[in-house]
Amino acid sequence: MGFTGVRKLKTKPKGDIVTTLDVGSSKVVCLIARIDGQGTASVVGIGHQISLGVRAGAIVDMEAAETAIRHAVASAEEMSGESIREVTVNLAGGAPASQIVYSEVPVVGGEITDADLRRALKAHNSAVIPADFQTIHAIPVSYTIDGSNGIRDPRGMYGEHLGMDIHLVTAKATAVRNLATCINRGHLDIDAFVVSPYAAGLACMVEDERELGSAVIDLGGGSTSIGVFFEGRLVFADCIPVGGHHITKDIARGLTTPIQEAERVKTLHGTAMAGIGDDRETIDVPQVGEDDPGHMIQVTRSILTGIIQPRVEEIFELVRSRLEASGFDKIAGRRVVLTGGGSQLTGVRDLAQQVLDKQVRLGRPQGLFGLTEQSNGPAFATAAGLLTYALRHQGELMLTSAEMDPEPEEKPAGLMSRIGGWFKENL
Repeated sequence: MGFTGVRKLKTKPKGDIVTTLDVGSSKVVCLIARIDGQGTASVVGIGHQISLGVRAGAIVDMEAAETAIRHAVASAEEMSGESIREVTVNLAGGAPASQIVYSEVPVVGGEITDADLRRALKAHNSAVIPADFQTIHAIPVSYTIDGSNGIRDPRGMYGEHLGMDIHLVTAKATAVRNLATCINRGHLDIDAFVVSPYAAGLACMVEDERELGSAVIDLGGGSTSIGVFFEGRLVFADCIPVGGHHITKDIARGLTTPIQEAERVKTLHGTAMAGIGDDRETIDVPQVGEDDPGHMIQVTRSILTGIIQPRVEEIFELVRSRLEASGFDKIAGRRVVLTGGGSQLTGVRDLAQQVLDKQVRLGRPQGLFGLTEQSNGPAFATAAGLLTYALRHQGELMLTSAEMDPEPEEKPAGLMSRIGGWFKENL
């Protein structure tokens, strides 16, 4: 069974097994969790493999990617003693796009029910979605009843017309299909796709951050994902095709050292901001094509920082530009949560605060039992967030692709006009 679109989330029964798969550019992570009688999830299987055949979150070598996925899943199955068939998968590539649309439907019977919400969700204007893109999330973010704004949950209320602001997250259909095919070839079915910043925010943000307005920045290997949460919901998502691998390549080129050595140097000695004594500390760096250890060169740590810092600044400047251009920068407030493997680089948090002019903290997965010390860090935020999504997140109404046909009541509205309404109501 392949992935056909965004599904309605199924409530997982107690005692069930839930599996997530994070297919990134640097690693593939599989988590298997068991739900006990009280509905609490405990991770019982963890599989972690170096990613192959994936670049900027997109499949570039089907066979290599399939092999990495199979190994990660097999490791998790062996650890848990379970054999899995369905997985919730992150989507890091495919140029995810985010927009707000508006729909309005007449209310049947006066009292607003779940059926009315579903009709309003189906009534969005599908013409706003490019032909080569596929809907990943359709998230109601606010409601109106007979023109009255600021409705959080209209069910049980009375009115003649129900309006709905819908956050649509779409991605290139070919990228989604390639990833789905790769996973299906491993004899796995896909329960749902979840864009990376959504998962990272669910894993690492506290409830107040999601409620009051905050941004999550997931610094991955091949890309950097951005998500904005407001009133508990994801209201904006974006992705920049620059990440930790680009920093590594900058080091490799700047110091003429192999990629593997550049990654080692970055991990052991790298920092995003200059420190006292960097001019005096030296680092031995092997040279490309040289087998003799005597041909190493010595560079100061300040030279290494001079290579790393411009690239990290570029990433955060791009993030700032995307947020400002979207109109969601003020809705995100002054709080940022950093996740992803790149967030562990020394000095990244301080540089992010400087460039973004916001309060920044490092995010770690919260509320999950059974994670090891290694898998409980920022690099595993997306995998843990997928588990949180599959287990507990019920704030999103979702539709299959077959249900996405517009109805006559559709009333699309521009992104900036809807944002303006939010400012008047909430800021």
